[in-house]
Amino acid sequence: MVVTSHEDFGTSGRKTGLWLEEFAAPYYRFKEAGANITLASPAGGQPPVDPASLGDDFQSDDTRRFNEDSEAQNLLANTKPLSSIKADGFDAVFYPGGHGPLYDLTDNEHSLALLRAFDADQRPIGTVCHGVTALIKATDADNKAIVAGREITGFTDSEEAAVGATGLVPFSVEQELGKVGAAFKSANDWADYSIRDGHFVTGQNPGSSDSTARLLLEAMKA
Repeated sequence: MVVTSHEDFGTSGRKTGLWLEEFAAPYYRFKEAGANITLASPAGGQPPVDPASLGDDFQSDDTRRFNEDSEAQNLLANTKPLSSIKADGFDAVFYPGGHGPLYDLTDNEHSLALLRAFDADQRPIGTVCHGVTALIKATDADNKAIVAGREITGFTDSEEAAVGATGLVPFSVEQELGKVGAAFKSANDWADYSIRDGHFVTGQNPGSSDSTARLLLEAMKA
């Protein structure tokens, strides 16, 4: 699982980072399935958690479980530097969202190298919400976008508008995915929507975190 190290929401003064539900739900689905989980981030160590994701309105059974789980908290507090992670030995990779990844996982050379290796072997690649930004500039050995021609979802422009972030985000993931040839798919705002296209599994928004993780586990069995 690759999470963000970025906490500043542009120059707005607002803080961002990792959206807790998008980490907690997949983490527990993977753990319950018996997976060995490694956490990585661009800077290593404790990733910032978006303060908004800690609000009462955004708590779930999984976030409450995390808040009482010292083992999971310790694991998240000690993410490995992404530069130290190689694709060898991993069966799948998953990118949770929050707005943080827009700033440090879109162009990250180590992330792009990781995704190229996973794509070359058609090993499962999963993202949810803004985590999909990691796929926008990922290319194969021929420098072709790995999502070209693939059905992909992520946080929509209408959802971005609904949270008042249209003027804050550095770009629209929906529009940028379209520019590199992905077939962007979405459901209604805030609907639980996750899709699989080959070895790619993507979820639209925080409420899609659980279903996206389950789809990724299915892809790992294929």
